[in-house]
Amino acid sequence: MNSDEYLKLFVEEGSFYNRIVLGSLLPSGVWEPLPLFFQTWLRNYIGGVLLYLISGFLWCFYIYYLKRNVYLPKDAIPSNKAMLLQISVAMKAMPWYSALPSISEYMIENGWTRCFSRISDIGLPAYLIYLAINLILVEFGIYWMHRELHDIKPLYKYLHATHHIYNKQNTLSPFAGLAFHPLDGILQAIPHVIVLFIVPMHFTTHLVLLFIEAIWTANIHDCIHGNQWPIMGAGYHTIHHTTYRHNYGHYTIWMDWMFGSLRDPEDDESKKVI
Repeated sequence: MNSDEYLKLFVEEGSFYNRIVLGSLLPSGVWEPLPLFFQTWLRNYIGGVLLYLISGFLWCFYIYYLKRNVYLPKDAIPSNKAMLLQISVAMKAMPWYSALPSISEYMIENGWTRCFSRISDIGLPAYLIYLAINLILVEFGIYWMHRELHDIKPLYKYLHATHHIYNKQNTLSPFAGLAFHPLDGILQAIPHVIVLFIVPMHFTTHLVLLFIEAIWTANIHDCIHGNQWPIMGAGYHTIHHTTYRHNYGHYTIWMDWMFGSLRDPEDDESKKVI
């Protein structure tokens, strides 16, 4: 198979996902006349909105109502007003967030990255090795992007401060996970795209990892400390929102441990007891 024929596999796969999402939710006359890039953007926008709202509402319903006072004391539950504000900020940013996976798909479809279409093209062992390298590089990239959004004062003032108005347990909720300035959210996700030029990556896995971000960020903003080493769970991230100088990592604590910014929730609790 020559390179042009291989690139068509990405186009066909992206078009297939467009038909699944857009064909299920919109009249064909609305989306089929659009160029492929805008179909992809519309699919990512609708998918992102649905994933954010459905996962957020289900998680909030579970922890704030079904398990009320089990995971969090009553005074730590955010108000409806605070959650609606977070939803409003996220919804304003969502059209811009949706541009990043759309641009990455465009670059993949044009052969600018090292993506491959099928796991069978390289074999499962190589796929798993490349996936592990990808996740390590993404973790490294997000850690330093997040840290610089704090350390470079104009970036913090004009971008990241929008997210850090939520700095107490009773202002944090799963809906805060995507409540960023649009450029801030894109900068923190862009390592997912940069690594496509460095490490071979499965196309669908790349898309899945981008959308997992919406679920993961909801999880780490619920203030419930799961205490599952080495996961950078909500206990660690709540400390980040209260000290601003610790726990910049994303999925794991390793980057904070390596670069001296780790602060353990268990140590914090021990100090409070003392």
